[in-house]
Amino acid sequence: MAATGATTDRREVVVGRFQASWQLLGSSWSVLKADKELTVVPVVSTVTSLVIAGVLGAGAYFTLQETTTVGSTSGSYELSATPLTYVVGVVAYLVLAVVVTFFTGVLCSGAYQRLSGGDPSLGSAFAGATSRFPQLALWGLLTGTVGLILQAIRERAGFLGDIVASIVGAAWDIVTWLAIPVVIVEGTGPIASLKRSASLFKQTWGENLIAQAGFGLAGFVIMLPGLVLFGALSVVVPFVGIPLLVVWIVAVAVVLSTLGGIYRTALYLYASTGQAPQGFDQNQMASSFRSKVKA
Repeated sequence: MAATGATTDRREVVVGRFQASWQLLGSSWSVLKADKELTVVPVVSTVTSLVIAGVLGAGAYFTLQETTTVGSTSGSYELSATPLTYVVGVVAYLVLAVVVTFFTGVLCSGAYQRLSGGDPSLGSAFAGATSRFPQLALWGLLTGTVGLILQAIRERAGFLGDIVASIVGAAWDIVTWLAIPVVIVEGTGPIASLKRSASLFKQTWGENLIAQAGFGLAGFVIMLPGLVLFGALSVVVPFVGIPLLVVWIVAVAVVLSTLGGIYRTALYLYASTGQAPQGFDQNQMASSFRSKVKA
């Protein structure tokens, strides 16, 4: 009976944390309504990434080498990668990692200004991130390098490598979830930011995990109605349903990305100070991110 009661209590705690995370998402939405211009940031990030990927992809194409197909009698050939191709590929991956990190920093910068009582503009959000560009770039290079290492493990170690890389990658994402707000607010370098994010994670590891999972679940719930409606419409009237489905996915992804920057920054501020930032309720924050937070 005692074990059953303990299990029930734990279940109630988890459910309560998810409910609190949904409420925090609502608070993030309220902040976003005051700073709608921040939704431009994910759009600019995506366009910038596509342009850079296209340019570097074209550069990589010109490094390919023509080789005659074995056994061919018609002079056919195929393109094969050269060492320079791999170099360009690595450079492209790292550059894109820096770009994504920078624009995430822009979101966190704007969120930090609002949550600290300011009235951010798109310009001030970019200015805040630009002032931390060296630190953000180094963090992007670090995360990009980790990503390359994990990809190499997947490719060279087979099924076991996939499992190891997935576990390590998930652990890395969790422990470093607050790193970019740390960079924006504290201006620390990559190693110090990693340690600081890990320290904040250790203080509230259970609540941190549930907060992240709660946000992901809330995002899925928001995305689902449009997926069902426009997905069904795509089957009946493809030329109408498919464009609407794409627009819905992009629009929700943009909003969720922006909310994610606000949400992450709010949790960082609460985890580091013990006080709910402006626009968030102290009791809600305590319910989602509790117990070991030090004021």
